[in-house]
Amino acid sequence: MTGFATAAVAVGQTTLNLELRTVNSRFLDLHFRLPDELRVTEPLLREQITGALSRGKVDCRGGLQAGGDSARELALSAPLLARLVALDASVRDALPDAAPLSVAEVLRWPGMLGDEAVSAEALLEAAGRAVRQALGELTASRQREGVRLAAMLMERVTRMRELVAQVTPRVPEVVQEYQAKLTQRLQEAIGSADDERIRTEVGLFAVRIDVAEELNRLSAHLEEVERILSKGGSAGKRLDFLMQELNREANTLASKSVAQDVGNVAMELKLLIEQMREQVQNIE
Repeated sequence: MTGFATAAVAVGQTTLNLELRTVNSRFLDLHFRLPDELRVTEPLLREQITGALSRGKVDCRGGLQAGGDSARELALSAPLLARLVALDASVRDALPDAAPLSVAEVLRWPGMLGDEAVSAEALLEAAGRAVRQALGELTASRQREGVRLAAMLMERVTRMRELVAQVTPRVPEVVQEYQAKLTQRLQEAIGSADDERIRTEVGLFAVRIDVAEELNRLSAHLEEVERILSKGGSAGKRLDFLMQELNREANTLASKSVAQDVGNVAMELKLLIEQMREQVQNIE
């Protein structure tokens, strides 16, 4: 299921920003894009996301933004600058060809602008708050989408029930019509209608074209789909299995059909099942 959420948590003079994006996928597929400073938080983020989501391709992006909640003046750290100058001189004494430190390198040096190093514990605590906040927002978004998907699936289930109810009374008629037609053809081919061979062949073909059992199983599977959708909660994998079962019964119905109207119903059932199966892939 698709979703998007962001969270920002202050940690000292720095702000930890976290972004979660999800797109449809049958399985849970996590991707992290974190700077080196936040690599320590990846196991925690993975644990939290895995505990909250079971499906979807998840893109987790994080970053640290200097400044915190209030702006502050930047000032060079004189003691650190003096140490860097001394170290730079020592290195160039030993290696005359070594390039001196550039201004940009000095300014980027950790702590040079008075930045306080953020401890791993503080980062983990901030990351935990950020991911919980983002997951709450993301879950609410995915739940709203789930409600819309459930309504669409229920519409398809209702239509499939109508089709099953439409074709069920036709089953005995179709069997009887086909028996009469087959009896006539066999009688013309091999002789008397009382011939034991004719009765045997007619009986075998009657069993082969009887689709009452398939229709009963279709109804049972549709009832289970309705029950799962009404119950709510994690349903994607169970619905995925039921789509396979519905498709199997619809295929059997189509292969056994000897009447045009029953064949048309089977084809519409397969179309509806395929539409449902595409959407079921998106359900948590």
